[in-house]
Amino acid sequence: MGSPIPLGSARKGLRGIVASVGDNSRQPLGLATDFTDELERRLLEIGFVEGARIEVLHEGFIGGDPIAIRVDDMSVALRRSEANVVMVRPFI
Repeated sequence: MGSPIPLGSARKGLRGIVASVGDNSRQPLGLATDFTDELERRLLEIGFVEGARIEVLHEGFIGGDPIAIRVDDMSVALRRSEANVVMVRPFI
C-alpha cells in the first residue's frame, strides 16, 4: 500500500483503505473548525472508518466536483473539500 493521501485529491478508479478521518492539521481550506468537527462526525457515521475499503467511482464534469465513492458496500457523493478530511492508503 502507498502512503496516505487526502481522498479529495483522488481520481476516478482509485481504490484504497481509509487510514484516518479528521486529522486537525489537515483542516479543509475555508471550513470553520465547528463545521469540520460536524463533518468528521457525519463521515464516521456514514462509514468512513479506519480500515474501510473505498473506491472513487465518478467525478463531476465541472471541476471534478463532487466525487462518488464506494465505501464498503454503499455509494456516497462528497465535495472534494469535504473528502479532504479523509486520508486514504491507495492500493498499488
